[in-house]
Amino acid sequence: MSNKIIPIFYACDDAFVKYTIVSLKSLIENASHDRKYQVHVLHTSISDDMKARMLELETEFLKIQFDNVTSYLASIEDKLPVRDYYTKTTYFRMFIAEMYPGYDKAIYIDSDTVVLGDIAKLFDTDLSENLIGACHEQAMVQVDVYGTYAEKVVGVSRHNFFNAGIIVINSHLWREKGVLNKFLVLLGEYNFVVTQDEDYLNLICKDHVLWLDQRWNTAVTECFEYPYEPSDAYIIHYIMVNKPWHYENCRAAGAFWRYAEKTSVYEILRAELLAYTDEERERDRISGEKLQQLAISETNKEDNYQNLLNKTKRSADRVSVINKIAEYEREGKFDIDVEDDPPTRELLPDEIDYLRRSPIKKAKTAIAYLMAKRFLEKIQKERLLIIKEIRGIENLQNLSGGAVLTCNHFNPFDTFAIHEAFLRSGVKEKKLYRVIREGNYTSFPGFYGYLMRNFYTLPLSSNIRTMHKFNEATDKLLRDGNLVLIYPEQSMWWNYRKPKPLKSGAYSIAVKSNVPILPCFITMKDSDKIGDDGYPVQEYTINIGNTIYPDESLSRNEMIDKMMQSNARVWKEIYERDYNMPLEYK
Repeated sequence: MSNKIIPIFYACDDAFVKYTIVSLKSLIENASHDRKYQVHVLHTSISDDMKARMLELETEFLKIQFDNVTSYLASIEDKLPVRDYYTKTTYFRMFIAEMYPGYDKAIYIDSDTVVLGDIAKLFDTDLSENLIGACHEQAMVQVDVYGTYAEKVVGVSRHNFFNAGIIVINSHLWREKGVLNKFLVLLGEYNFVVTQDEDYLNLICKDHVLWLDQRWNTAVTECFEYPYEPSDAYIIHYIMVNKPWHYENCRAAGAFWRYAEKTSVYEILRAELLAYTDEERERDRISGEKLQQLAISETNKEDNYQNLLNKTKRSADRVSVINKIAEYEREGKFDIDVEDDPPTRELLPDEIDYLRRSPIKKAKTAIAYLMAKRFLEKIQKERLLIIKEIRGIENLQNLSGGAVLTCNHFNPFDTFAIHEAFLRSGVKEKKLYRVIREGNYTSFPGFYGYLMRNFYTLPLSSNIRTMHKFNEATDKLLRDGNLVLIYPEQSMWWNYRKPKPLKSGAYSIAVKSNVPILPCFITMKDSDKIGDDGYPVQEYTINIGNTIYPDESLSRNEMIDKMMQSNARVWKEIYERDYNMPLEYK
């Protein structure tokens, strides 16, 4: 048991506080009574009568405090680009971390909820380095209009958009990363009007969300589908217009009224239900339709947020690449590069010493190795290459002989990420070689060109005799116990996160040399560093999967296909696990 006080925040006004009372009553009855709780009610005006009604709920283990945020808002008035926003209680959650520096973590709960689970278990969630713990916003997942809005306007996948009604806030990290300041800057740049503060929070916390069990935020409507009943939920959330105090037949209304009956506001709530008119219900229906129309309108605006960024803050070249990726994905052209390769010429057999046997080639390789090592240190120090984590490095360490490493290809620096994993593995008896394109070897200028020609590279060629030499050299290197990195997607799409369909070349090489495949897949998160192109530099997690061995009971073609399909499954599993979304192509 922890003796640490659990801070819980609600935000409401005098009109909404009666629903807060019901939510808090349910929370108290289902919370562990051997823990201590401090409930903060953020407001600008709540009547003494309603305060007294809520204070009746206090217990030995739970205390209630009403915090008027008016003076705090006045203290930061000069930072508020649009003052009217702060009359809305929905924005108060943005100030919790800064207003309460004594808390490292806090829970925020909307008032239109019923808490059926032990809130202490939610608080005990380990957020690690995530800014927030939250559940998926089902409106974005299940309603295409909202999902399209999330992706086209906010810039967050519909599958990774969270509902901000129940969140665990990593308060110390919010302060460290300046979340409030980012919010204030965004307010001055763009007015999100569909889900308002939820849009801002999703944009700020993108890629740094711990996804909670969806039962902690079960949004009840007639149209959402769940794999369980609301009675199995930990928190029921009556979203949009679906309120039990307005609709007798509201889904899961019984849970609300079960706790409402135990409060002093029960009669007030029943009277509100009975007084709610058909005209008001029709107004609710229309408001739901208007919200969808608003999402469509925002999506189609020429100057919506993502379009505004493309025009003002992002490199036109990178925007063009992103648009081309979307076009090629729609058309299924996965094996075509979206950026122009350097001009190429035919690589002839007498120009290449694949095995680096000559003294001159050995000397150039040694120099290139030192240059690459220093370059790798430099780009990591400057956070141009950010390797957050390497998973499965033991799979690399446990290789007894040669192997073909496969990896997704999305950045010219991703080869350095794999090289860094190789260095950290501590494997000394092997060398890591990289298969590269012909033009990268023959035509790349300057520093990078020197590395392309000398840093353990194996260039492909359009010349048949050179390819024969390539095949012989690659076979010898693998049989001698070395590693060969091959990009089986055959194309590089900048910062593209999905695995692309695989080509058979890497697996043909593995079968020919009778060596296994070691599938690597790099997943990415936006970092807080913005690159010169206006996009966040990506944080990499290098995932090294289990070794895939040739099955000698099969024919050659069957072995190639089986290894390729196994590799595709590994990549898909990593993608869906790390990004917490299904692998789907547009």
